[in-house]
Amino acid sequence: MSHDSRTAPRICPLCEATCGLTLTIEGTTVTGARGDRDDIFSRGFICPKGASFGGLDADPDRLRVPLVRGDDGELRETTWEAAFDLIAARMPDLVKAHGPQAVGVVLGNPNVHTMAGSLYPPLLLAALRTRNVFTASTLDQMPKHVSSGLLFGDAHAIPVPDLDRTDHLLLIGANPLESNGSLCTAPDFPGRLRALRRRGGTLTVIDPRRTRTARLADRHVAIRPGADALLLAALAHTLIDEKLADPGPLAEHLDGIDELAAALTDFTPDAVAAACDVDAATITAIARELAAAPTAAVYGRIGSCTVEHGTLASWLVDVLNILTGNLDRPGGALFPLAATARAPRAAEPGTRSAVPGKGFALGRWSSRVSGHPEAKGELPIAALAEEIDTPGEGRIRALVVVAANPVLSAPDGDRLDAALGDKLDFMVSVDPYLNETSRHADVVLPPPPPSQSAHFDFAFNSFAVHNQVRYTRAAVPLEDERMDESEIHARLILAVSGMHGAPPAAVDDLAVDTALTRAGAPKELAAELTGESGPERRLDLMLRLGPYGLTLEQLLAHPHGIDLGPLKPRLTEVLRTRSGRIELLPEPIAADLPRLRRALGDRPAPLVLVGRRHLRSNNSWMHNVGSLTGGSNVCTLQIHPDDAARVGLVDGATARIESAGGGIEAPAEITDTVRSGVVSLPHGWGHSRPGTRMSVAAAHPGANVNQLLDGTLLDPLSGTAVLNAIPVSVTPAR
Repeated sequence: MSHDSRTAPRICPLCEATCGLTLTIEGTTVTGARGDRDDIFSRGFICPKGASFGGLDADPDRLRVPLVRGDDGELRETTWEAAFDLIAARMPDLVKAHGPQAVGVVLGNPNVHTMAGSLYPPLLLAALRTRNVFTASTLDQMPKHVSSGLLFGDAHAIPVPDLDRTDHLLLIGANPLESNGSLCTAPDFPGRLRALRRRGGTLTVIDPRRTRTARLADRHVAIRPGADALLLAALAHTLIDEKLADPGPLAEHLDGIDELAAALTDFTPDAVAAACDVDAATITAIARELAAAPTAAVYGRIGSCTVEHGTLASWLVDVLNILTGNLDRPGGALFPLAATARAPRAAEPGTRSAVPGKGFALGRWSSRVSGHPEAKGELPIAALAEEIDTPGEGRIRALVVVAANPVLSAPDGDRLDAALGDKLDFMVSVDPYLNETSRHADVVLPPPPPSQSAHFDFAFNSFAVHNQVRYTRAAVPLEDERMDESEIHARLILAVSGMHGAPPAAVDDLAVDTALTRAGAPKELAAELTGESGPERRLDLMLRLGPYGLTLEQLLAHPHGIDLGPLKPRLTEVLRTRSGRIELLPEPIAADLPRLRRALGDRPAPLVLVGRRHLRSNNSWMHNVGSLTGGSNVCTLQIHPDDAARVGLVDGATARIESAGGGIEAPAEITDTVRSGVVSLPHGWGHSRPGTRMSVAAAHPGANVNQLLDGTLLDPLSGTAVLNAIPVSVTPAR
């Protein structure tokens, strides 16, 4: 290490594992990143994404200053003042003329990986007063939010598998050796699975592909894609039918167990076997193993969420954990307690029951064009294009896009691309890149690189497999010309709300005041808060009001984190249903079960498409980092040898893939790791549109799998786009 080198701790913001890093810094440049062996959660683990921190941080394609579209239609660099002046001149007048519903807001996946992206969008939505909110959730985990809302009364009450103590783990639609885990924050997920095997535990993986995770399993079941809910229903049916169901202490908190049994009558292993392409004996064996295990956890993820019955599958995952008595017990599936969570609610006086809550409602409003019901305050992102390009009262005329690239990540990107190009009056993007979506903006506001930002994981600590808390300040001072991400958000809120020119701190002061009022805390507490910035003061307040009564000063004194202990049973603190009990068969679920019954008789398509994850990628936002491209991280169509022979494809030849939304081409990769009748393409590629400034991505564009979708196929309960189990045809390209 040279004499002017130094090191700094940093939490990795590049996936949900939130590993601790040690950055090597020379001057103001990050020259290396290794795992932080002293980190209380990740213990030195690092993956290729974390190791590439310096390359991503110093990417020369990252924008440094704002861009504004001139009268000639070209985007040009400008000052921060001029950028916010333009937003303040345009957005309030547009709302005044057409109403708040004329503005749409799109929030992308990277928002939950930054402090500012977690703290400020709720304030932006409150300032705009629009219901036209679209996020990456309806391309990912919304079914889990909806099922948790219906079961437990809180869409954020998502139990996670107790990986370090379970005896039996059943994974469905999840590939954590590639994804590093999702809605289950667990540094070194691979190591935790190997530890499970070493202590004599069992791993069962249900996946149409023989993934790296599946290769580690005791039992791999190559299910037909899209049949997850049918298989899970048959497992639940078997537990009930063979009198293996034993909720244990959960029984006193359950409503609807008899109704559940009746609702699952038709889903016998024999009835679902053909649709799942899994024999009845295997289904029965999995159910019996689950019931016999001393402790067990069922965990489903994106492969079981982004399908036609995604909410039913997500619901059934927790039904299985409940029926086996494994919900809310060590070694099963537990509810984490983050340091910034609301302080736990006490049980009903004199009882062990939860206090009844407000419950969870779906469909409080609907989208204008197709009438899609909202879920958790959001509309399906698949409906964004039609909300912009369909004329009429309430049409979206202006868009604020924060760290999102829906032209690539949402269905039918061509339609959305056209809508953004000529149907909007005004568009603002908060994005470090000029990508396929932000290239349409009238104003682009670029946040600084991650080394120049502080970091706290508000979202992911709520899904962590061990309670802990860590905070890292910026490792490198903010460069000249750049603006802190929190200040960008605060100034944007002031500009759209008619308060342009007020100090950005006013936004944080208002947030602190509101939080104190909601908590019923004395206003004098505001004067006690410490921190160098508005976001730090807000973090300090959330820690003080949280369940552990911590302070920012304590976090700063422990740069490698504070261990808050293993997950503990806390069901009565979590339940917010109107009954104060787990509502096992909520009405919206019961109403959707006939649709699942009809699927028992469906004739499978000859060939269906599924996505896939890669350890060196995270959707579209890491394809511009040279060290993460190449190798096996390429956009190929994986196809089984039998299917390749049937359609006349040879390895490496260009395949033509067609479906309802259109056609794309990709190189064929013939492999028996994907089951017959299934082809696989990764998500987030298609970097071939003109007008972007992402040179590495443009050199390896890949094909946009979402262009195969027309956006009409959604899981009706959650509004989530069906991205997996899509019928396709494959032929050799001409």
